[in-house]
Amino acid sequence: MADSRTAADPNRPSLILIMTDQQRFDTIAAWGHHHMITPNQDRLVQAGVSFRQAYSPGATCVASRAAMFTGMWPHTTGVYSFDPWAKHRNWVEDLADAGYWCASIGKMHFSPRDVPGGFHERVIVENPTNLTAAQGGADDDWGRYLSLHGIERPNARNQSDPEWLDRHQGVPWHLDEHLHSDVFIGNSAVAWIRSHRGERPLFLQVGFTGPHEPWDPLPRHLKLYEGRDLPSATWREGELTEKPPQQARIREHHATTWHESQIDLEGATTEQITEMRRHYYAKITTVDEQIGRVLDALEARSYLDNSLVVFCSDHGEMLGDHAMAYKWLMYDPVVHVPLIIWDRRAETQGTQPSTVTDLVSLLDIGPTLLEAAGIAIPTYFEGRSLLPYLMGEAGPPHPYVFCEDNYQIMMRSPTHKLVTYIGQEAGELYDLQADPNELLNRWDDPTYAEVKTRLQLDLLSWLASSTYWNAGYRRTRARHTTMRWPMPGEANLHGRAAVENQHIKRW
Repeated sequence: MADSRTAADPNRPSLILIMTDQQRFDTIAAWGHHHMITPNQDRLVQAGVSFRQAYSPGATCVASRAAMFTGMWPHTTGVYSFDPWAKHRNWVEDLADAGYWCASIGKMHFSPRDVPGGFHERVIVENPTNLTAAQGGADDDWGRYLSLHGIERPNARNQSDPEWLDRHQGVPWHLDEHLHSDVFIGNSAVAWIRSHRGERPLFLQVGFTGPHEPWDPLPRHLKLYEGRDLPSATWREGELTEKPPQQARIREHHATTWHESQIDLEGATTEQITEMRRHYYAKITTVDEQIGRVLDALEARSYLDNSLVVFCSDHGEMLGDHAMAYKWLMYDPVVHVPLIIWDRRAETQGTQPSTVTDLVSLLDIGPTLLEAAGIAIPTYFEGRSLLPYLMGEAGPPHPYVFCEDNYQIMMRSPTHKLVTYIGQEAGELYDLQADPNELLNRWDDPTYAEVKTRLQLDLLSWLASSTYWNAGYRRTRARHTTMRWPMPGEANLHGRAAVENQHIKRW
């Protein structure tokens, strides 16, 4: 891809992307959630720009990461859940083609797993309970590390632990600390940073597996939460009877299907739910400690002197809210994620800490990093750069953010959320101003009929415009040239007149 600077340009910023897995938006102490112990995420908040309304494009790990790294919505790539996506073009390849040395330590969640994906170096760690049979029997780098110490990967504990269902995924780490998957990732990242020698600009992705279940914090971190006042799960008696029937079926599936992610919240007591949440929060603290070690190592090697550091999670976790666990749903505990950007580029001399409340998407991360590197943003990308926010020059906000799953599409504005269930009459509609916890489904409420119709029309407009303009991506992917939805007053690549929809504009 064309670039105005040479590959060896020493003025190019280091690009650092630190990701967690399944971390809710309300789990950072410096954002006012004082039940949390997150000194290193607090450090990022105190130095960077907090995007307090950031949303995931997919309700599962694979779908979210595929959209985030390809720059396209799931309906464009066809990656809605656990679908293969590694052969799609992604912006890591754009960075590598432009001269960046690209390294990934930890979880990327490519599918298939063992591909370069634009990276020159990878240390691969998947979910701690990775089903290695699905990988042809091959383990990842953490599993191999365990085997070197004579340890078998802790799979299938639901079959060996008679109290598994009573634990609700709260299982403190039972081996030496250095054997924990997130500690292994932290150690690997620190060792790589200390030993790396190279003159090419750097893109480093560090992906932690936590706080994805099982919630296995280091015992000393769990101890920090003993006696701590924790927020209760948010739900309403009889709530599921007023929601689409898939939600009850998902809960039943997790309760009755015999697999290591099995969890039964229907019979859980309030004390058990609190204990489950305690383990989840403590695991975030385990991950937070490793984030601090990575930041310190980067600082010691001067990689932060001219850098852009992005911290985010791929999606969140229900954690008992709405009497549900895990993901696959469109509630804010799942789709609303942390996003912080710390700008230490030489030309900006660092930004003042600030807060952005406009709606943004994880699809915006790719354009942000490419623009910071001086690389042309591919025309088929469906997000936009967030660099103007770092400069205090933000333009019009996104009118909506979207999230897609196998049978659901979520469209969220600052005031309302619409969830469409494909091929079904049932759906969800929430008035987020009157009901921020999404307890009252207004889908069939006649007083919200006009709002529902307007949102449905805007959703149709978004789907039609995105599908039409990104048909060019599918036709010409090998050449990496495509059409895109033009901005108002702009002609597209084929000279068609620019189009402006009165309801929803291309971002």
